[in-house]
Amino acid sequence: MERAGDAAGTEHAPDSAAEPVIELEGVAKVFDVRHRAGRGLRRERREVRAVDGLTFTVPRGEVVGYIGPNGAGKSTTIKMLTGILNPSAGRIRICGIDPTRERTRLARRIGVVFGQRTTLWWDLPLRDSYELVRRMYRIGTARYEANLARCVELLDLSALLDVPVRQLSLGQRMRGDIAAALLHDPEVLYLDEPTIGLDVISKSRVRDFLRTVNAERSTTVLLTTHDLTDIETLCRRVMVIDHGRLMYDGGLAGLHAVGESERTLVADFAHELAPVTVEGARFVRAEGPRQWLAFPAAASAAPLVAALAARYPLVDLSVREPAIEDVIARMYGQPG
Repeated sequence: MERAGDAAGTEHAPDSAAEPVIELEGVAKVFDVRHRAGRGLRRERREVRAVDGLTFTVPRGEVVGYIGPNGAGKSTTIKMLTGILNPSAGRIRICGIDPTRERTRLARRIGVVFGQRTTLWWDLPLRDSYELVRRMYRIGTARYEANLARCVELLDLSALLDVPVRQLSLGQRMRGDIAAALLHDPEVLYLDEPTIGLDVISKSRVRDFLRTVNAERSTTVLLTTHDLTDIETLCRRVMVIDHGRLMYDGGLAGLHAVGESERTLVADFAHELAPVTVEGARFVRAEGPRQWLAFPAAASAAPLVAALAARYPLVDLSVREPAIEDVIARMYGQPG
């Protein structure tokens, strides 16, 4: 299948010489769903193709954003990559291992974080959960202590080690889950919505940590998220999946260009004004002294901010990123 990123002439070109650690070829996953037929008790069976013919590779050390709307097939893909689900068709290799046949062997080579499900023991202190992880993965003492110390330092977990997991906030628990997933030095890390529901400070800490781990250990990361800032901060490459199919594979700038997506600048002025005009942006709407301006997502907001500050009594402003769903809807001419 031709990659949409290639067709759009995007900047990303994976290094074909790099060793692929994630390989999918024609992968599909079909579920049988039963639903009531008419008003009677009879139920009919129909097939739902959650994943439909995925083919891609990810080289060692790359951080890839794997995005799409709800129900697109992202979590189903990750479950097949980890061996939780078996594909209905196609071929998968992770670090040269078939997840379907050698799930236990693969588990020692990968780490997984599901944003809405914890892998920690609910009633145990964080420290005890990590000790159980050490025993499960048979991590040597010196290696375990070094990895734990590094995670505790970078994720600011020192004050939380003796706190039961059930008493941790969502942001604290998420940082704890990410540390647990990395104690055994996985070659591949799957992150399914790792910053969902986190505050700004927790998100920043998680992103900084993942950047450091990737730089220091060449850990390959596949990241699913609805937060474009996660993608912009961590990923050079992004893949879009929609209705189970890979619709785009390339750089983030290319995705914005294909989807003609826009960011929104929300400006608060000292008093109510007529619609402001500034080159590179279009007026969207106004509400009292607040006005909304849209500009291309790939463009910098700095010139717009400078122009507004120079010509108008600007009090405050913020920039809002486009939603993933909006980008995809624009890409394929769907109503937003």
